[in-house]
Amino acid sequence: MGLKFQRILLGLIVQLLVVDGEFFRPFNVSYDGRAMIIDGERRMLISGGIHYPRATPEMWPDLISKSKEGGVDVIETYVFWNGHEPVRGQYVFEGRYDIVKFVKQVGASGLYLFLRIGPYVCAEWNFGGFPVWLRDVPGIEFRTDNTPFKEEMERFVRKIVDLMREESLFSWQGGPIIMLQIENEYGNMESFYGPKGKNYMRWAAKMAVGLGAGVPWVMCKQVDAPEDIIDTCNGYYCDGFKPNSNKKPTIWTEEWDGWYTCWGDRVPHRPAQDIAFAVARFFQRGGSFQNYYMYFGGTNFGRSAGGPNYITSYDYDAPLDEYGLLRQPKWGHLKDLHAAIKLCESALIAVNSPQYIKLGPKQEAHIYEDKGHRCSAFLANIDEHNSATVRFRNQAYTLPPWSVSILPDCRNTAFNTAKIGVQTSIKTVGVDAASYLHVPSSLKLMSPYEVEYISKTWEFVKEPIGVWSASNFTYQGILEHLNVTKDKSDYLWYATRIYISNEDIKFWEENQISPVLTIDSMRDLVYIFVNGQFTGSARGKWIKVTQPVNLKEGYNDILLLSQTVGLQNYGAFLEKDGAGFRGQIKLTGCKIGDLDITEFKWTYQVGLKGEYLKIFAIDEKGVAEWSEFPLDATATRFSWYKTYFDIPGGLDPIAIDLSSMGKGQAWVNGHHIGRYWTLYAPKDGCQTCDYRGAYDSAKCVTNCGEPTQSWYHIPRSWAQASNNLLVIFEETLKSPFEISIKSHFTETLCAMVSEDHFPPLHAWSLPETRNGTIVLNNVAPEMYLHCDAGNTISSIKFASYGTPQGSCQKFSRGNCHAPISYSVLSQACVGRQNCSISVSNDVFGDPCRGVVKTLSVEMKCSPSSSISSSLM
Repeated sequence: MGLKFQRILLGLIVQLLVVDGEFFRPFNVSYDGRAMIIDGERRMLISGGIHYPRATPEMWPDLISKSKEGGVDVIETYVFWNGHEPVRGQYVFEGRYDIVKFVKQVGASGLYLFLRIGPYVCAEWNFGGFPVWLRDVPGIEFRTDNTPFKEEMERFVRKIVDLMREESLFSWQGGPIIMLQIENEYGNMESFYGPKGKNYMRWAAKMAVGLGAGVPWVMCKQVDAPEDIIDTCNGYYCDGFKPNSNKKPTIWTEEWDGWYTCWGDRVPHRPAQDIAFAVARFFQRGGSFQNYYMYFGGTNFGRSAGGPNYITSYDYDAPLDEYGLLRQPKWGHLKDLHAAIKLCESALIAVNSPQYIKLGPKQEAHIYEDKGHRCSAFLANIDEHNSATVRFRNQAYTLPPWSVSILPDCRNTAFNTAKIGVQTSIKTVGVDAASYLHVPSSLKLMSPYEVEYISKTWEFVKEPIGVWSASNFTYQGILEHLNVTKDKSDYLWYATRIYISNEDIKFWEENQISPVLTIDSMRDLVYIFVNGQFTGSARGKWIKVTQPVNLKEGYNDILLLSQTVGLQNYGAFLEKDGAGFRGQIKLTGCKIGDLDITEFKWTYQVGLKGEYLKIFAIDEKGVAEWSEFPLDATATRFSWYKTYFDIPGGLDPIAIDLSSMGKGQAWVNGHHIGRYWTLYAPKDGCQTCDYRGAYDSAKCVTNCGEPTQSWYHIPRSWAQASNNLLVIFEETLKSPFEISIKSHFTETLCAMVSEDHFPPLHAWSLPETRNGTIVLNNVAPEMYLHCDAGNTISSIKFASYGTPQGSCQKFSRGNCHAPISYSVLSQACVGRQNCSISVSNDVFGDPCRGVVKTLSVEMKCSPSSSISSSLM
């Protein structure tokens, strides 16, 4: 069966299940002090965060399927109020905001759903998920004992709960929803509001429970949560967390497996070994429900990124990358961890608390044993530097530093968090240039993966500088940015006129000084124009601006373009957090002293003319006067550019490289793919990362000296095979001729597995199959390798069974090497999407007796010659 046909068939099956609406037979959800109780049984649950609007609906089934394959039981998501109710009383439940469809697809996959309504979400999302119109409700104060806010909040929360009930999506209706969240990390904010904060928290809990959803509610980071609400933990490590009642289970709502990024910052990563260590420790010490934030991060399409200054990518270094591809070894290592925890589940749920044994100064064991019938153990070495050999039940175990070994039968090790036995994937971008470039055929003289520009033919339109429509208005004084724009656009023009006398001109000339325009406080970005000429800019959060200006005798026009780059999404008193300018705006250095222009008459213009005309829309006809932009043309500030392009064939995700541009926004076929900004990260700080020891977001970073983000995701569902419209709004003096578009896929696979590695987890029989004990079959370790869908293993760069040295892309043979290594791998893997090889002397022979052998390989994946290759 061809790959394309299988995907179509899978999609039809999912759609039928979704339409039918039956996912499970109805079941109840409750909890005790040990675990969530699903249909009468305690469960150990692994959850993965996927935010539905950070992907397209066409991506959802694949993301959910890969999550399930990775060992996830539950999908978690926030509910995004500002996406669902952009205008008060006008709801959006379609496209990327079709939450009902998303929940149904989760249910159709056989997974549960954890719905975090909030409705405050933080999430590095614009304004923390609050609609900006909420600021304009008379007398409102957010997240406190304030009647206008509570009325609006209850109305939206009730809307979502009622919608889920109407669609029969709660567990007791046969749906997938097993848990809900009200508020979000309010414990960090409660003290700012004094007694009113405590009152609000209690009101929110009572209101939520009173909606009759029929499933448990949680509050994360809320140590004073009421009795009928489960308080939960968020953080890098939560193994020491305990809820505020012994009647509540220990739940980890956010296991931060990465971190977000700001423009101009390095890109953080979290090692797979440390994530696995944190999760294993959580279950070791009594945890029962753990959620990855994020399992798939996705993309901040449009203007949804929060901030200020969060980048368009929300990749988050998650197990599934921004494009939906597996991030290896993270995804595979965590999959093995989840399988090992599941092998322990019958023992974990059988007892209320584990037996604790100290094995050494920094080594310990937690044992879950039910009257000798079921027994699982976790052995931990929390030493950051040294391995330790410990004795447990008369057997020796060597524990690497900062690691946990999982023994499903209290004897044999199924998994160690520090020992990775899965592949490492190195992604790249590839080009099938001739298939999509809108250039003359004579110019298509490149190899299949050579970099090439998206187009040689561009058109442009100049964006007016300053006031451009009759919708402008004049006001005496400086207005707050958001009060004017209502966040309908990032951009707001402020224009005024000042008179300069001949005496001032002479004063500046005689003293050889320039007047300075000063702004007491500004965020996020300002461009300054004098008499139509660009003078300078500044960026930052509530910073002082001092800009020398050239003025002429007589009247001078001052133009300030204030710009937001994502609204504040975290903190107390969000309704008071605005944008634009605060304090005074003055002209300093004048002969008679400073000239305060704050209370002058200012003319205001919201947004860009191109935004208003929607010149990025595919049905835009004649509203803008586009002109050819020649190769030798000089770029001007604030210009719109457009071209048409074809996309590479196949199934690989596609991305556009905007690193040659300055700052702006981009649209493909009318879809807003987001803001771009080519700010460079500092050149230092990207040292080799050691997984051992406590993690923080500055510990393991990449991209030093490079743009924070260069590649921007174009979902395939937003594109067609040919004639795609690309529109760019560029704020700086950059030309578009070096923009390229490429496919994104895993090109290089590497793996190292020793013959003394743990047997594959499928070698363990199901629990309680032999006198209530887990049985371990005698199976050699395996190496499993796979390319992305639509790609196959095309060549082997390195293969050695013996004592190879080095690391991925730097392997070399050791003194011991099996001569048939290459041929074994070639026969098993080349031409296939995936393959598995037993790591043993039975397969490769024994090239050096008495020595522990390792199999190291490096392979290359390439797009299949035909996408009809079968899935394996």
